[in-house]
Order: sequence, then structure tokens, then C-alpha cells
Amino acid sequence: MPKQTIEMPMQIRSASFVPDTVDEEKRTVELVWSRGSPVRRRDYRTGKPYEERLSLETEHVDLSRLNGGAPLLDSHKAWNLGDVLGVVERAWVDNGEGRALVRFSEREEVDPIWADVRNGILRNVSAGYSVRAYEITESEGEIPVWRAVDWQPMELSAVPVGADPGAGFRSGPSTETPSACLLIQRGNEDMDDDEQMQDPVVETRTVERDDDGDGHDEPPTPDQSPDRRISSDDSAEASLEVEQVARQAIDSERQRIAAIFDAQSKLGLERSVADELVRDGIDLDQARIRLIDEAAKRDGQMQIRNQVVMTGQDERTTRRSAVENALLHRFDPGANTLSDAGRDWRGMTLLEMARTFLEEEGTRTRGWNRDELATRALHSTSDFALILAGIANKSLRQAYEAFPQTFRPFCRQVSASDFKTMHRVQLGEAPSLEKVNEGGEFTRGTVGEAEETYRVETYGKVISITRQVLINDDLDAFTRIPQLFGVAAANLESDVIWSIFTSNPKMGDNTALFHNTHKNLASSGTVLSVTSLGKGRGSMSKQTGLDGKTILNIRPHFLVIPAALEVTAEQLLAQNLVPAKSADVVPNSLRTLSVIAEPRLDTSSETAWYLIAHPGQIDTIEYAYLEGNSGVHIETRNGFDVDGVEIKARLDFGAKAIDWRGFWRNPGA
Repeated sequence: MPKQTIEMPMQIRSASFVPDTVDEEKRTVELVWSRGSPVRRRDYRTGKPYEERLSLETEHVDLSRLNGGAPLLDSHKAWNLGDVLGVVERAWVDNGEGRALVRFSEREEVDPIWADVRNGILRNVSAGYSVRAYEITESEGEIPVWRAVDWQPMELSAVPVGADPGAGFRSGPSTETPSACLLIQRGNEDMDDDEQMQDPVVETRTVERDDDGDGHDEPPTPDQSPDRRISSDDSAEASLEVEQVARQAIDSERQRIAAIFDAQSKLGLERSVADELVRDGIDLDQARIRLIDEAAKRDGQMQIRNQVVMTGQDERTTRRSAVENALLHRFDPGANTLSDAGRDWRGMTLLEMARTFLEEEGTRTRGWNRDELATRALHSTSDFALILAGIANKSLRQAYEAFPQTFRPFCRQVSASDFKTMHRVQLGEAPSLEKVNEGGEFTRGTVGEAEETYRVETYGKVISITRQVLINDDLDAFTRIPQLFGVAAANLESDVIWSIFTSNPKMGDNTALFHNTHKNLASSGTVLSVTSLGKGRGSMSKQTGLDGKTILNIRPHFLVIPAALEVTAEQLLAQNLVPAKSADVVPNSLRTLSVIAEPRLDTSSETAWYLIAHPGQIDTIEYAYLEGNSGVHIETRNGFDVDGVEIKARLDFGAKAIDWRGFWRNPGA
């Protein structure tokens, strides 16, 4: 009987981290990637189940990939470099377990994942592996056992939920091509020659069978020796059988896909529903059940809607949404997808839209000139003026939210209930515990406190959309101009925050934020270096509580610099793989600093730099919006001083440094 080589996809199994083995300094942790447990899978050629067992004998498992620097991935994704969380340092098999030591990257975006692993929150790991050869054991009335006797772990992945051991699915876009897998079957000999020739795998008789019915297996006869194999001269026949199996699999898949799309079409569902079923590999029977359930659910929703009386307001809302969509698509097609309702308004000028809108509301516009049409659209009960205001609102808000603001990582946001002065209490440390003698009394202590105050201020500007906008079909008047106001609002917030650094305001103790009294100002300016960073870190760690005694051990988390020092900082904190001398080595505690470059600092000094603690450790800077008005807020009204619609952009914002101990400044040199 010829051998058969089939194409097997890379498979995955659940695994787990071992949090007790975390080394925080080296950012390493051990994990268990296999225990050789049996897993129920299904033969994709026949649809029949089998039990897969991974042999962990040294000669059966190939660890060359894991010990060759295999990656630690994010959920088996391998499309870009950002998907790599770390690297496998080494892998081994011990006491029936496959174990590995992995090291996490020191990139900033990997820190949250490393923190969850370190704290035992993220425990799930999935191992991707490729099998080259199975030994198959078949016994009558039992599920076949496929024992992997030549297999290789390919990669390890941190995952939110461990892989389903019985699924045997692909690991997403695989980094490897399917592996050629040689099936070596072990089984009973009670098949005739024809049945054996139909079996696509080689057969080696290593499992004894009970022929006499006494319940005991007999020793194999000479002609049942495990060494009896079919010659490789039949490789051509095996190749033909493989091609036939592949063609059958392809035909079956095509029939499944065609049947799913046919059922979707007949039930009147969207194409996306069928696309998802095809993509997830759902079998035909199960796919039909899901399609029927989806159709029934939507029928139920339609029945509920039929009980609602449609009013003119519903129609007006739908029409307004369609016009807004068409205009936003016209302004920025890449960021705004055109809806089906919006297509009816595509290609129309502003005046054409205004005329159509008025006529659909029952206003007769025949004989009106352009000026009359524009004036009526902006000042009548038409919703077209509200549409223009809505477009301006969305454009302004999108620009405001998209504009980069470097201060947010080290600041804390709160809400202000009104415009009154807000008082922020700076709590001191708890009093030290004192020894209580036998029969003695507990003494009372107090918690020291200090106070900082600030208030929310109002900033604003009015934008007008006039009838000239409609007559000239000037789309930029209510898209591009509001965008600029959104950027201006974001810039204003940054100006307020960074002015705290450049103006060095007084704190509640009537002393400047950065001052020798606060022990957060270098005695003399020095260039940015490992030595000066170390001194700054040491000064922050020695900061004391309000009692002047308790050591707070504050650790810097951010390195804030002017734009002029950005390259210097990045070069300094870059990882030195092979430093020329030991003095060039940057300690790991400094390499973890997050660099924030802000050009507003250059206007005050191009050499001064700052260390800032994480706001979760100690208060730094607090900024506030008026409650219910987070960010820039928009109001509209029909114009009185102008012939059109007025849009008021308002920002209620305030900020203040709360605790000087979370900062350290070096004037630089």
C-alpha cells in the first residue's frame, strides 16, 4: 500500500504562563506550551473525528524553531513588526511538559501586556505547531489515535482566551505554509486487499488484535511484523490519490460556499452575513440554521417597527442624515463612506440641495432666484440651516479630537460642576506607627494636608454661515473653517498646560513650582546624559511627605524635553546591544522612560528638560472641563447681525499643577 503525504495547516493548542517565574528586571517569564494531552480533532478529508496526541519524546519533537529565536506574538498575528511582543529565549522538555522562557519587548505599547502577565491577569498562551508525521492506531469501535512522532512548535502567542483544544483551527494568517504530513497507520488486519488499496496511508502492523475472542491480544505472526511496508515504487499512485483528495476537498468547499450564498439570497439577507459564515468555515447545515435565525430575528424587528406610526419628524430626520452624509463624503471621501440614502444627494450643489429640501417640505420654489433661495433656506423653518450647522459641528469636533496633544499621558482629567474656584487637597502621609507598651494607650495622629486652587475659564468664537456660502457653493466655509477652529481649541488646551512649565507659577505655599525649596530643581544645569538622569531620579526618590520626614520614593515615568533635544533623548535611551564601553550602558530603569517632546518648551529654553512621575503614583497636573461639556462645545442660531446661521464654539477649560513632588527640572547646558 503506498504512503500518502497530505497538506496539514499549522495548528494551535492552549498553553499558559507561569506567573511565579516572572523576572521583572529581565522582563522574562516561563510558560508551559504542551503537556502532550490528547485533543479531539476532525479529519478534514473524511469529516471523521480522531484523537491527536503530541509525543514529547526527545526524538519526536523538533525544538529548533523555538530555540532559534522564535517570536512571541499577539494572538498569532504576524502582519507587521508591532505584532511581535517578545522572543523565545529557550525551550525544553522536562517531566512530560514542554516549557519555554520568553522575554518581552521593552516597547511602550508592550508594557500593558507585560504588566498583566506580571500580575497574573493575562495567563493564556497558544502554541502554533506543524506536524510532519503521525502514527495512527485504529481499533474497531474506537476513535482512531493520531500520535505525532515528528512535529515542530513554530511560534508562541499571548491570547485573551486559550485556544479551544478540540477545534484544530488555523492560527489566523499563518506565518508558515501548510506542512507536508506523512500518515503512518497502525491498525487491524481484518481488511481484504481491496480495502487496503483504498486506504490512502501506509500500514505498519504494530497493534495486536484479538482474533480468537478470548479478550487477550495475541503476539503478531511473522507476516504481521511492524517492518512490513509497501515499497516506495508506488509513489506515483500515492500522488494521484493525493490529487484526488485535494480535488474532492476543493469541490466540497465550492459547493458549501455556493449553497450558503444561495440561502442568503433567498432569505433576503445582506451579503456580509454570508461572507462571515464562509470566512469562519461554518459547515453548510449549521450555516443554514444561522441564516434562518438571522432572518427570523430581522422579521421580528420589522414587525415591531410596523406598530410604530411614522411621523413627519422621522422622515425629516432621515433626510437630514442623508444630506449630511453626502456633504461629508464630498468634503472627505476617504474618511466618510457614502450611504445608500446619501447617494440620492450626491453631485448636487448647495443651492440644489436647499431647493429640493424646501420643496420636499411643501414650499413652492419655482421662479425664485439664487438669492431668494439662499435667504429662505437659512431663515425659514427649513431644516437645511440645521444641516449646515451639523456639518460644521462634526468637522470642528473631528479636527479637535484628532489633533495631537502631548500633555495627556502625565495629566489627570476631572469635571467641574461650575465656574467657582476648585480646591484640591494635597494629602500628606499617614503618621508613623508607634510602639504600644503592655497596658499602654494608643496615641492619636493626624494626616497633614496642603491645598491648591484653580477654576475653569471660558474661551470661544462665533462662526457665521451666510447666504453667500450657498450661492457660491463654498463647501469649505462650513467644513474647512470649522476644522481650523477645532485645531485652535486643541492648541489652546496645550498652551494652558505647557504654560505651567514655561511660567513656573507659584503653588499654594507661595513658592514657585520648580524651586530649591521644593527640592525639584537641579542646583546647576547639565546636559542630558545618563549621569544627569540618574541624579534627577535620585532627587525624586528622596522627596519627603508634608511632614518632611517620610521618604516617598517617587519614580520618574516621563522624560519631557523641548523639540531641540528630541533626537538626543531618543539616542540616549535607545537600547545599547553591544556598547563600546560599560559607561555607555543605559540602565533598564532609564530606558523605560517615555519621551515626550513639546516644541512649546523651546520658546522658553532649548536646553531645559524635565522628569515627571506617573499621575497614578502622585498628583502632577490636573485639567478640568465644565461638567457635560468635555472638549469644545457647539451652539447654533439663526443670524441676527449676519444674514445666515451663526455657530458658537465654546471651550470651558482650566488646569493647575497639584503637587510639586511629581516634577523635577534641570535647566540644561
